[in-house]
Amino acid sequence: MGPNLKGALLSLAAFGIYATHDVVIKFLGSDYSSFQIIFFSGLLGFPLITLMLMSDPTDGNLIPRHPWWSLIRALTAVSTGAAAFYAFSVLPLAQTYAILFAMPLLITLLAIPMLGEKVGIRRGLAVLVGLCGVLIVLRPGSADLSWGHAAALGAAVTGSINSLIVRKIGAAERSAVLMIWPMMASVFVTGATMPFVYVPMPLEHLALTGVIAGMGFIAAMLVIAAYRAAPAVIVAPMQYSQIIWAALYGSLFFDEHPDKWTIIGTGVIIASGIYIVLREGTSDASKNTPVLANKSRAETGLMPRISLLLKRGESQRGD
Repeated sequence: MGPNLKGALLSLAAFGIYATHDVVIKFLGSDYSSFQIIFFSGLLGFPLITLMLMSDPTDGNLIPRHPWWSLIRALTAVSTGAAAFYAFSVLPLAQTYAILFAMPLLITLLAIPMLGEKVGIRRGLAVLVGLCGVLIVLRPGSADLSWGHAAALGAAVTGSINSLIVRKIGAAERSAVLMIWPMMASVFVTGATMPFVYVPMPLEHLALTGVIAGMGFIAAMLVIAAYRAAPAVIVAPMQYSQIIWAALYGSLFFDEHPDKWTIIGTGVIIASGIYIVLREGTSDASKNTPVLANKSRAETGLMPRISLLLKRGESQRGD
């Protein structure tokens, strides 16, 4: 098996697990707030991640060199998780994915003021076409929009900002600092909401929050293996396979059937996102490659970013 095929298959497996992870979120979201789901998933997943971070060989402490950027990033991670989990709970899976797939478009757009990125006419047109795809999915004026749609859009925006902050300060901060702050913020912020949103959970539902943490960890490890086997231009587009799982799971478990406008809009968004990924993969297109550097799904505070785990692994091998 060639490395490109291996990377593609590993990433397809990872995003299949991520899609199953989202089904569990949707199931629990019918009874519990997104803050409660994130809190318990974070608590159950935190010990394993902490053990990983304790093995970081880099000298230093956990005090960030860019405290304000680190604080903003931690808050955007919590906001992204809460908004995305809520969107999965109340919207059809395929529609939620379609909106979240706008992240590469927003990253490209926001990289202009945040990173000083220069976006050429071709990527600029791809962003414009992709945003038109979002409008096709939402159909403002002809379809009822809800807080779930606003939450999915908010998650796409905050997830994009989070990704760009990592690009902005990543070279100056220790990987452990970049990884631990959003996770700590997720546990503490969502924990603070428990007196207001907590609903008693039976043991099987509590176990499902552990399943969310476990699936997120396994999927992240598979994505890391995929990026080590194949280049980003092969692995990154595989995230769009989640829409296939969304259609399958939505039909099987939630009686969801995407309408033609959701299918058309999703196709437009995916085509635009893939074009941006391929364009960033050329030698003359971009200095910062913000979309390719993003590596995986939006950061929610439950798992460290894939790019940071990859960076940490490379530094360990270097030692």
